[in-house]
Amino acid sequence: MLIVTIDKKQYEYDIHSLVKAFYPEEDVTLVLEEDRNQGSSPYLEIQYGEAEIILLCHSRVDGQDRTDNIKLIKPEDKGSVRNQLKQLLYRVLSADTGKTLPWGTLTGIRPTKIPMGMLEENKSEEVILQTMKDIYAISEEKAKLSIDIAKREKEILSAIHYKEGYSVYIGIPFCPTTCLYCSFTSYPISVWKKQVDAYLDALEREIDYVATAFRDKILDSVYIGGGTPTTLEAEQLDRLLYKIRQSFDMTQVLEFTVEAGRADSITRDKLKVMQKHHVTRISVNPQTMKDATLCLIGRQASVTQVIDAYHMAREEGFTNINMDIILGLPEETKEDVMRTMEAIQRLRPDSLTVHSLAIKRASRMQEWIEQNGITTLRNTAETMQIAAKGATEMGMEPYYLYRQKNMSGNFENVGYATKGNYGIYNILIMEEKQSIMALGAGSISKAVFEGNRIERDDNVKDVGLYIERIDEMIERKRKLFEQA
Repeated sequence: MLIVTIDKKQYEYDIHSLVKAFYPEEDVTLVLEEDRNQGSSPYLEIQYGEAEIILLCHSRVDGQDRTDNIKLIKPEDKGSVRNQLKQLLYRVLSADTGKTLPWGTLTGIRPTKIPMGMLEENKSEEVILQTMKDIYAISEEKAKLSIDIAKREKEILSAIHYKEGYSVYIGIPFCPTTCLYCSFTSYPISVWKKQVDAYLDALEREIDYVATAFRDKILDSVYIGGGTPTTLEAEQLDRLLYKIRQSFDMTQVLEFTVEAGRADSITRDKLKVMQKHHVTRISVNPQTMKDATLCLIGRQASVTQVIDAYHMAREEGFTNINMDIILGLPEETKEDVMRTMEAIQRLRPDSLTVHSLAIKRASRMQEWIEQNGITTLRNTAETMQIAAKGATEMGMEPYYLYRQKNMSGNFENVGYATKGNYGIYNILIMEEKQSIMALGAGSISKAVFEGNRIERDDNVKDVGLYIERIDEMIERKRKLFEQA
């Protein structure tokens, strides 16, 4: 365990995230100096003064103490102080470990928001690149990637109705099984099968409220996620999609996505239902093209089933199919990633989302790591490059990017797509420029107000409570969005 002491509560999230990025295999604990067990020895001590911050590092590498500090030029400027503290912390940790991080001091999940904001201020790419390197210590490769994506996002979102529009997310929290790495709200369909119709009843009431409350606004995108939406029976999926098309004005919708996801939940009948209701984009997600890994992480569909489901979707007329893969899965090697990319290139999907494994405390992966060791998770710059090269060879370009806490290799998630097949909702959820009405158990609505102020409203995660308290969920939304 690594102990970090602070003499007052400030910037705890940033400190914890940055130390954890340098020491992913360690438990990192932040404590107030006054609460520290005097028998314990801290790795870092941080002292906040009125005009300076002092950091003392008791090195685990060479046993030497390292002290550094910063003078606070503008202590009244919270953003400035925060960045200075992170620069100081990064400098000390990098010197102690001999490591650098591809994303430098950035601990947030939306790195493209920085270049996007500067592009909107008409800053040149050269200025943006230098700023990202100087202030955030981002590598030139990642800074250029984020600028490239921000430019593309800006172009893609030019048709979005920010103020007079909105998007809808609908969550189906059921799955065939729960994957080892998953921390999303998901319930095994085998256990909840008898409750699905009651869940759809509640969902339809939320749909009715949103359709009425937002009848004067333009609907830009609809995304059905989960869980696995295609765990619904074909008749239930038909019921849901019919309700959506009957309730909302879909005439200006740019994208209608169903995250089919799991090949073991995809049938021809369900694909025909989605086609009937004019779903424009689906996912058939392998995560890896190695059967042994699929078995290990709890995905029941074999590689053969994934390939068959993909071909079936093509046969049914889908022209915008996404595939997801995850890099850094247990026991996977560089050669496994190469074989996965070769198999995907033979299929030639229209978009590819490359995820770096994120280790979530709420997932069973944490327990697996404790039993097997974190060294079994190997995500490297080389494996990221293998995926990027494969996407480029399929004619794809990167169009959205986000990061998560505790990502394998401290890398990122990148969406690649061929022209015209970008996942619009994926960009909207990251850039936070448009209000999103999120329906279903465990979903989170976002209201974007003047001045880019954002407020959120969470639906309860438990399916039973969601059904029971649907009136409360609707009332929460009413209170949030009546401010708009």
